Amino acid sequence: MSDPVAIVLAAGKGTRMKSELPKVMHSVRGRPMIEYVLDAARAAGVKRLVVVVGHKAEFVRESLAAHRDVEFALQAEQKGTGHAVMMCAEQLADHDGPVLVLAGDTPLLQGGSLAALLAELRDQHAAAVIGTAITENNIGLGRIVRSESGEFLRIVEQKDATPAEAAIREINTGCYAFDSRRLFQSLTQIRPNNSQAEYYLTDVPAILNVQGQRVLAVPKLTIAEALGVNTPEQLAEVESVLRRSHE
Repeated sequence: MSDPVAIVLAAGKGTRMKSELPKVMHSVRGRPMIEYVLDAARAAGVKRLVVVVGHKAEFVRESLAAHRDVEFALQAEQKGTGHAVMMCAEQLADHDGPVLVLAGDTPLLQGGSLAALLAELRDQHAAAVIGTAITENNIGLGRIVRSESGEFLRIVEQKDATPAEAAIREINTGCYAFDSRRLFQSLTQIRPNNSQAEYYLTDVPAILNVQGQRVLAVPKLTIAEALGVNTPEQLAEVESVLRRSHE
């Protein structure tokens, strides 16, 4: 089996940042926030990183040019997270092994947590492992829906959730470990049947489930690690957390 590869999603504009700078290039303690995500992936054993670029793609490419283990895939139109990962299919056609899919705007990610997802994928012979966290502050986050016996069923985005689903405290952190072949096979089956008319990566685990593949949702991350930066206020919060951790 090949070494793990990481796909890092970095195509978004980040409108709520109120800045022309691509969201993942905003600075946290003097470094673009995406560099913290790349470091976490490397700490988990990743040797090959594919960064999906879109908004101001050339600027992001140039800014990360010194990272020799980083290559790029272009998402010319932002049609959702599933669509972004589809843009890597050709580059990773020869990869037979684990793939981490990560958001480029989560600078508090820890390598140990990502390594735990990869270990779970390997040890449980799973097709997919979803990193989850438990939190009361679940507003705006995808919920993990389980069966009565606790088996993973699906991820439901808040805007598509029923009142009962909206009350669920276990959330999707946006960090995944997949078997590469099964991931790209399943991506061909997702459809934009949701309120955003986008291709959701979150639909892939449910597709794998229906096919009888082993899909696990494991609370291996803290809610802090899942903290995506969408606003200047969240950027300041992440900066504060990192500063305290280095004191």
